[in-house]
Amino acid sequence: MKKIILFDIDGTVINAGGAGMRALNKAVSDIGGIEDVCKYFELQGSTDKVNFENAFYCAFKRKPNSKEYKKLRELYIKHLPDEVNYSVKAGKYFKIKGVDKLLDFLSKRDDVLIGLGTGNLEKGAYIKLGPSKLSHYFLFGGFGEEHTTREDMLKTAVKNAEKIIKEEIKENNVYVIGDTEKDITAAKNLGYHSACVLDGFGDKKKIFQAGPELLEKDFSNMRVWLIWLGLKKDPKGVKRGSYICPDTPIEHAYYGMTGMGSWADLKEMVSEFRKKKGR
Repeated sequence: MKKIILFDIDGTVINAGGAGMRALNKAVSDIGGIEDVCKYFELQGSTDKVNFENAFYCAFKRKPNSKEYKKLRELYIKHLPDEVNYSVKAGKYFKIKGVDKLLDFLSKRDDVLIGLGTGNLEKGAYIKLGPSKLSHYFLFGGFGEEHTTREDMLKTAVKNAEKIIKEEIKENNVYVIGDTEKDITAAKNLGYHSACVLDGFGDKKKIFQAGPELLEKDFSNMRVWLIWLGLKKDPKGVKRGSYICPDTPIEHAYYGMTGMGSWADLKEMVSEFRKKKGR
């Protein structure tokens, strides 16, 4: 069975420097709405469908009809390329550290299929990925075109993967990588594996509470990611479960309290214990 690995985009693969937010602000303004509408609600972790509806509601105090939603979507896509280019020129656009190396490695394996699990519109997703030169790694995905929940978006991605490999995909062969607690919660609700990077847009406290199987700052330590994916054996020879199982009681307790694995050093563990206990 192939392992299906689904990457979120914003804050997970790339940081587009607020391009999506600015494009949505301009789209709402173009149809007669208020300026900077996105400052009135949280975009992170939601699908574009939800974000567009929230933006319209903040501007006009009602939900958009189908014609209004379509117009808002068209204007967003119209403004997005310019906003992405602005981020690039301003030095605000960057790839999450180590992601290009990890994607290159995964793309060469026959037992892996890489896709997107993103709340972005499909066209918007590839516009954002354009400057990164990483688009070609993602052959399929689930997008925020019609879905209001990340669960439905992820299920669509898996169904699209099944069409490619022409076989049913079991839940334990799906690995979701994101940067917010919403990515983690959606994956766990579906029985999928979950991992999170901290160099994205997520709230660290909420991420810890959501309890991902793996939590890393970025992708620079590729060995840890490959162990989690079951693509590399642990050099310690310890059988691993759904997360990188700590080898000592104190490491196990630390993981249970923080969601962080056994790669943290003792000083970090003691510091975290004291914080949790209010010392």
